[in-house]
Amino acid sequence: MISFDVWAPRPQRLTLLADGRRFPMRREDSGWWRPVDLDPELLRAGVDYGYLLDDEETPLPDPRSRRQPNGVHGLSQTVDPTAFDWTDHAWTGRQLAGSVIYELHIGTFTPEGTLDAAIGRLDHLVALGVDLVEPLPVNAFNGEHGWGYDGVDWYAVHEPYGGPEAYRRFVDACHARGLGVVQDAVYNHLGPSGNYLPRFGPYLLEGAETPWGTQINLDGPDSDEVRRYLIDNALAWFADFHVDALRLDAVHALVDHRATHVLEQLAAETAALSAHLRRPLSLIAESDANDPRMITPREAGGLGMTGQWSDDFHHALLTNLTGDVSGYFADFAGPAALARVIERGFYHDGGWSSFRRRHHGRPLDPEQTPAWRLVVCSANHDQVGNRAAGDRPRARLDQGQLVIAAALVLLGNQTPMIFAGEEWGASTPFAYFTSHPEPELGEAVSRGRKGEFAAMGWNLDDIPDPQDPATFTRSKLDWSEPDAGEYAELLTAYRQLIGIRRAHAAITDPRLASALVDFDADAGWFAVRRGPITLVVNLADRETRAPVTGEPIFSHGEVRGEGAETVLGAHATLVLGGDLLPRQEETPAAEA
Repeated sequence: MISFDVWAPRPQRLTLLADGRRFPMRREDSGWWRPVDLDPELLRAGVDYGYLLDDEETPLPDPRSRRQPNGVHGLSQTVDPTAFDWTDHAWTGRQLAGSVIYELHIGTFTPEGTLDAAIGRLDHLVALGVDLVEPLPVNAFNGEHGWGYDGVDWYAVHEPYGGPEAYRRFVDACHARGLGVVQDAVYNHLGPSGNYLPRFGPYLLEGAETPWGTQINLDGPDSDEVRRYLIDNALAWFADFHVDALRLDAVHALVDHRATHVLEQLAAETAALSAHLRRPLSLIAESDANDPRMITPREAGGLGMTGQWSDDFHHALLTNLTGDVSGYFADFAGPAALARVIERGFYHDGGWSSFRRRHHGRPLDPEQTPAWRLVVCSANHDQVGNRAAGDRPRARLDQGQLVIAAALVLLGNQTPMIFAGEEWGASTPFAYFTSHPEPELGEAVSRGRKGEFAAMGWNLDDIPDPQDPATFTRSKLDWSEPDAGEYAELLTAYRQLIGIRRAHAAITDPRLASALVDFDADAGWFAVRRGPITLVVNLADRETRAPVTGEPIFSHGEVRGEGAETVLGAHATLVLGGDLLPRQEETPAAEA
């Protein structure tokens, strides 16, 4: 339905400018304005429009604009969300449980950097074996390219990606191939350029600053409509764009002191829409709070998120593979930390966090929390792009270690996520890049980025300038790599590991207690048993002996059996079938 109604309690007068014509608007007690004597002919798609506030002559875009064809500072354009010819009528959705997620950035996924071009690479994802495709934010932001986390028009699709119709084509094409779509949504802040919402109403809490910008008004005066703005946007991605899940960015920055938290309200309304659409709709939170209530169902007193990202798993895995114990990695040194996140879900579950210099987190209930609610990875846009040079794991890990990382992620009962290019060990970086048109803002971003890492001892010449177009261009994937040498070998390993995951129900058994972990920190071997399947890896840089035997269903590196022991070469990976490790009551899993 097309409407020019707008919530704007702050201005005293409002005029609609539509198709070059002016229409006065009438204010209601609720703060909503509706046009007077509107020409019904304008209630169609393709009409350019904006709002004149009080005595101003420069029109502002619609806070709920569905399209910004000339950028975030230009006029809005009407879109009919019901006009698209969907072909996914038989689509029944993809649940999070058991799925594999693939995170990608539309601008760097293909040379063209568009949604239509990304459709041409979806068959690669089908062959890989993933279930859910997760693009970084696609809503409108200022500039041609960027990560998308500084969006200002939550309802509009970034025009350089192709706009709203291109996104519908992308989702429809994913569904045609059996792929669900996870929409990355940023509700904890707005970008620095093109944010006109405060001109219309109290969308922000002035003076309440966060590291990413002014805090969203979720619980202050007039916050009912702000919450409605957020929740309606989330529901629109589900209903109008047919996405299957939302990944909610940094929800710990959503400050809400109401009795019903905005996430709980969103979960309730998402569940209602899911029942109406008759397909699963998931909410995946990014949260560093390590609070089980985030993923506890509403019926049990939780916030009702379907799942959440698990930074603890990433940190424990990378620390054990790279030996990096700087910053927040310090707490995760040693295989006991990796064992803990596999068996318990959280590493920080109430204990001391040296990085925060305080106790952090709360224990998960292993009997009540399915492991698939935790999304795990060895790389994601944050953990790669927030490195000074945006270098990927291949820059620090050898081929064997890359296979180990893949095996520990993909052969676990938590929900694996692959970052685009990781499956072949892409050599291209994923740097932090921006294209702010305002010189002052662009210079501030460049200066801040260099200053941040220079303070850590980095050479300024080694820190890419976010505003340099070459930083963005270098971050595009090289699609000639998957067919060559070690890249092709790693891609084959990823496909085989996902195939093993699909073939053995014990791997996706959602009970946290289903995993039995054993390791020898001195010898370097680390083993995870799930039912009849045992994954054994060598975390050391030398040959080691692990007390397991059996017929391998997957192996990488130098592996040979000797009686009751398996000899592993440096950074070797081995997946065995059969009853290979003693039962837990005979050999307890290592305590952290």
